[in-house]
Amino acid sequence: MELKYDKHNKYHRMARSVLVTALSLWLFWWAWLMIALFSSSVAIPTPMETFAALSDFLSNGDVITGKSAWDYISASLIKFLEGFLLAFVVAVPLGLVLGNFALLRELATPIIEVLRPIAPIAWAPIFILLFRYQFGAILVVFVGIFFPLLTNIIFGVQKIDKTLIDAAKTLGASNLQIFIKILVPSTIPYIMNGIKVGLGIGWMCIVAAELYANPLGGIGFYVANMITYSAYPEAFAGLVIIAVLGLMTTGLADLLHRKVSKRMGVDA
Repeated sequence: MELKYDKHNKYHRMARSVLVTALSLWLFWWAWLMIALFSSSVAIPTPMETFAALSDFLSNGDVITGKSAWDYISASLIKFLEGFLLAFVVAVPLGLVLGNFALLRELATPIIEVLRPIAPIAWAPIFILLFRYQFGAILVVFVGIFFPLLTNIIFGVQKIDKTLIDAAKTLGASNLQIFIKILVPSTIPYIMNGIKVGLGIGWMCIVAAELYANPLGGIGFYVANMITYSAYPEAFAGLVIIAVLGLMTTGLADLLHRKVSKRMGVDA
């Protein structure tokens, strides 16, 4: 019996995704191993050394500071989530307003375009100096997530078919009803895309901020501290944890995107 891939079959797509992911990770593993074996630098551990260090870190914590792995992970997660929530609360309503009102958008665009290219990491020492460790680190994450989210929402509002809004007004819909029934549902895919892009940038930002905000701990501090002691497998183990946390948050964003889109009748 001949097996043929059917792109319309959900289980075929899932099986293909699993196989492609497994092949990609297998190739990455071997490429990493070859680089580590043939490199003359001790700063590149093998995958086996890295995952042995990761297992020891998760089981026994950091022998230098006495902190557990969860102490580091939770410190990063809390600051990351606070920065994300602040960016979401500010960017969503602001993006909807700027996308809907041309004059306000024209006034705001030069400011956005001046600030947006500045790497969020460049703000880290400034924010931490001005706002101290805790809120300074949160603001670094906020900047990293804010601009991708804001620009995606503005673009999404501008892509809405104006005939839908005109038809709703003709039928007597109020501005609030148009906002709730048309603007918000239509921009959900753009909001979720902005969130997914911003989450990836946000993890880079929190790690960079933790390099400056040592008293806060976090995975970024752990990685930097391990490099200071030339504990390179442990440092790479910290990088693996950051990658997993990033995948988990973007995966949750994808899941939420599908659930919300399905509930509101919007294509994911």
